[in-house]
Amino acid sequence: YGFAEKSVPVKKPLMILATLPRVLGPGEIAELPVTVFALENQVKDVKVEIIPNGIFSAEKGIVQNIHFNSPGDDVVNFRLKVKSMIGVGSVKIIATSGKERAETNVELNVLNRNPHIVTVKDTVLDAGQNWNGIYKAVGVAGTNNVMLELSSVPPINLGKRLDYLIHYPYGCIEQTTSSVFPQLYLADIMDLSSQKKQETEKNIRAGIERLKLFLLPSGGLSYWPGEAKEDDYATNYGGHFLIEAEQKGFSLPAGMMEQWKKYQRNKATSWTYTDEQSAILTQTYRLYTLALIKSPELGSMNRLKEKKNLPAVARWSLAGAYQMAGQTAAALELIAGLPLTFKNYSELSGTFGSDERDEAIILETLSLMNKRSEALPVMKALSEALCSNQWMSTHATAYALLAIARYTMRSHLSTSLEFSYRLNNAKEELINTQTVMKQIEMKLNDASNGNYSVTNKGKNPIFARLILSGIPSTDDQTATQNGLSLSIDYKSIDGKAIDVTSMAQGTDFYAEVTVTNTGTRGNYKEMALTQLFPSGWEIMNSRLDQSAGNAKNSESRYQDIRDDRVNTFFDLKTMEKKNFRIYLNASYLGSYYLPAVSCEAMYDATISGRIPGKWITIGTKERPVELSKK
Repeated sequence: YGFAEKSVPVKKPLMILATLPRVLGPGEIAELPVTVFALENQVKDVKVEIIPNGIFSAEKGIVQNIHFNSPGDDVVNFRLKVKSMIGVGSVKIIATSGKERAETNVELNVLNRNPHIVTVKDTVLDAGQNWNGIYKAVGVAGTNNVMLELSSVPPINLGKRLDYLIHYPYGCIEQTTSSVFPQLYLADIMDLSSQKKQETEKNIRAGIERLKLFLLPSGGLSYWPGEAKEDDYATNYGGHFLIEAEQKGFSLPAGMMEQWKKYQRNKATSWTYTDEQSAILTQTYRLYTLALIKSPELGSMNRLKEKKNLPAVARWSLAGAYQMAGQTAAALELIAGLPLTFKNYSELSGTFGSDERDEAIILETLSLMNKRSEALPVMKALSEALCSNQWMSTHATAYALLAIARYTMRSHLSTSLEFSYRLNNAKEELINTQTVMKQIEMKLNDASNGNYSVTNKGKNPIFARLILSGIPSTDDQTATQNGLSLSIDYKSIDGKAIDVTSMAQGTDFYAEVTVTNTGTRGNYKEMALTQLFPSGWEIMNSRLDQSAGNAKNSESRYQDIRDDRVNTFFDLKTMEKKNFRIYLNASYLGSYYLPAVSCEAMYDATISGRIPGKWITIGTKERPVELSKK
């Protein structure tokens, strides 16, 4: 036996290597360094040419020449500016010297990281009435969209509210569930195109798959992936979605529902009464989910029913469980004399409660009991809330959409829609459908003006809405401090303050955010701190990089570190201050946008803080980079 080895260089006489950041944004300028390797004597004069696609413009030419006296390597720099659009940017780099040729291609995503916005125009069309006008698309090219939404029943602002749920930027179990739960019923209340059906089914399957990340060995579900403790209300909510997804024909991960059912039964039978409203509602919701899978815990339900001071929303929820279990008399007894509305409130954690969520529970129970006349005013109130500009949490939004969808289905509201429409001077289309709602979606190629025309061809009124969505090219430059104090400092590794608007390439530094509860609203729960960083900065992940491991961070509940951003989630007691450091490196020459830093209570929009964004440059003394003229 024996062996031999030899090092063999794999090379060509002429080679090139090009580098760009992982991602760029509209209006940003990036230096494109191209390293040229001349590895044989005959390679003397080299021509380097770049061919960018339509997303880029070359700021200082597309051709450079370089001369080698002997084999070696050298760097030439090009400058690229991103146009006001998004997509996949690509640059082909070609180097030639006599008969020798080297070629490479660099691709990267061009993203707009500003918040997704939606605007709505609406009207009511009587029989034979026409509605027409012009519109200005929202957002930069590639992000904007126009949707025409028509309904034969009071509108629920489905397009805008569903867009909000889908684009909500975090990913706890409540938000994951809320983003996909209403999509289970889209096909039941509206006429979906084949593309929209595929997209909806893909979203639901992705939601089911993500819920596996929250499953614990006990069968309960945690609030964040990786947490060791069950969140009982979120376990109810996530399991509720899985039950109804399975009923709709979606396959679930093997064994997941069996574990969940066992956990629910154990918690239901071992639960002891407490005066805490959140704990009571969690138990009634748990009993509701067990009744939904035709495995009601009647003993637990009866014991809870006998309690004299059950909160009104818990009585409505428990009545729904009794109705599911076929005990209509008990359900009627529970809801006798109960109010159909609640005072305005919002819960920062626990059951994520609000008056809209509670009224959605009422609507669900009344629909189950086939009390259509009593349910109608609740449905209209929720419809008005959804159609207004008022902020609603993800949980309230999803629950309200679900309750109205089920009410519509159970009330057999099948008033047909008959109308014609024309978008952007295209051919007029005639629609006649038996569903209560129809959406017509159109992607735009550019951020231009357009026009629309809709005519009601039927006998009944039609609620019409034009929904414009997209991502704006410029960030909101306002600073806010509502119920908290938010500040950020940038410091060198030795702790000295630095100016990040103009930095030298290769600088290591850190961003330190300080969040303070000013004490005006009590303890804060489920706070979310969002930090997005410029394309030219690299995040030094302290979990992987020992040099960043000494960050003096306050305790957080969960932290999500990605290529271009860090989301930090935490609680904040009255007058408490927390500091969060992120270590960074100024890696790529260029002019980039530093997005706003924001902090908010995820379930109460009145608690928030925001520090506006700004343009920054990374350069060297030899190659300074000017700020973007955007």
